[in-house]
Amino acid sequence: MEATGTDEVDKLKTKFISAWNNMKYSWVLKTKTYFSRNSPVLLLGKCYHFKYEDENKRLPTKSGCTIEDHAVAGNVEEFRKDFISRIWLTYREEFPQLEGSALTTDCGWGCTLRTGQMLLAQGLILHFLGRAWTWPDALNIENSDSDSWTSHTVKKFTASIEASLSGERELKNTAFSLKETTGRYSDDHEMQNEIYHRKIISWFGDSPLALFGLHHLIEYGKKSGKRAGDWYGPAVVAHILRKAVEEAKHPDLQGLTIYVAQDCTVYSSDVIDKQRASMASDNKDDKAVIILVPVRLGGERTNMDYLEFVKGVLSLEYCVGIIGGKPKQSYYFAGFQDDSLIYMDPHYCQSFVDVSIRDFPLETFHCPSPKKMLFRKMDPSCTIGFYCRNVQDFKRASEEITKMLKISSKEKYPLFTFVNGHSRDYDFTSTTTSEEDLFSEDEKRRLKRFSTEEFVLL
Repeated sequence: MEATGTDEVDKLKTKFISAWNNMKYSWVLKTKTYFSRNSPVLLLGKCYHFKYEDENKRLPTKSGCTIEDHAVAGNVEEFRKDFISRIWLTYREEFPQLEGSALTTDCGWGCTLRTGQMLLAQGLILHFLGRAWTWPDALNIENSDSDSWTSHTVKKFTASIEASLSGERELKNTAFSLKETTGRYSDDHEMQNEIYHRKIISWFGDSPLALFGLHHLIEYGKKSGKRAGDWYGPAVVAHILRKAVEEAKHPDLQGLTIYVAQDCTVYSSDVIDKQRASMASDNKDDKAVIILVPVRLGGERTNMDYLEFVKGVLSLEYCVGIIGGKPKQSYYFAGFQDDSLIYMDPHYCQSFVDVSIRDFPLETFHCPSPKKMLFRKMDPSCTIGFYCRNVQDFKRASEEITKMLKISSKEKYPLFTFVNGHSRDYDFTSTTTSEEDLFSEDEKRRLKRFSTEEFVLL
């Protein structure tokens, strides 16, 4: 009886903490991100110049970003459309309970998993849609007024407390709105792109059936000693994403694999072996690969000597972003201007969206405005991602990145290296013998080491 009573107290405590986190990460501060008109803006390999068009014209305030001094046009709308088209994955509440816990939200602990999801989502966009793709409805997303968000948050917190006490869950409508559009799709190609757009987002839904949803990622995390509610570092998330893609049985995903660098080294032959490993004997096409490289950009603080390399990486169209952040917060870095990084922030609690229903709402999966952070404030632990469509692309990318590493490295050793040949350690995937043991003993040791060495992320 005493043990049962303790369990009930623990469950009630978990519900109260979840309700508090849901409220804490539901507030919206009405802040603007400032961009200079004198410097180019780079977003995942695309360059935008904000040039003068009309001295008296003001940039629309709904964009959430302001250009210093005079308003400019030029590439502003193109940049906004490109940025908003990236898939935004944030804290969610009221989703199906995570197995082995009483949690129905990831508020307060799941930010690195969310930034990892965003990086993988960008890789999938490159794979299925290409870098030139943008969402036709991107510029129709509106920010809600902050006052309405404040009242909404108070109501949501009250409802969360009541639900915690009664054990009930109640789905609520999102506060974002999407303007009605006519003539959505101009041709069959655009319609096909929208089908893939929805499919990619559905793979990240917060349900046990979603291939790359939080429920699945946490199950893979358990194999490395992690549980729901624990904090995850960028390197651990890289390995979890690799396992999730390897185990995905969806036919559309059989042409994609993930390689995680070992000790800051990419072994070229290991990558090529993974690209040439085919599920079907009659399929001679190379697999596309997402290469994830966990690195440290310094000791306790980020070394400013690495700034030019990070900017160079984000200038590549095949870069899929960086899982990083600042101490105690994880962000998804996707671009830069001058010495500031442009990012998407997962620390915002939104209501659960059932992605299994037809025409589920898309607007909460796209960020309406960018944020910026000085590079020097970045925590040194991060994971860099690249996408290569085939072996030829990989060889070209490895040569280009190696040149960048040599130019930017002021130290004796570069940040990471590409090495010809295979790794000394046997490949993780080939030693896996059962579903019950998805990680080899060597891999478990690596993940535990990453977990203890990395900073704690909230």
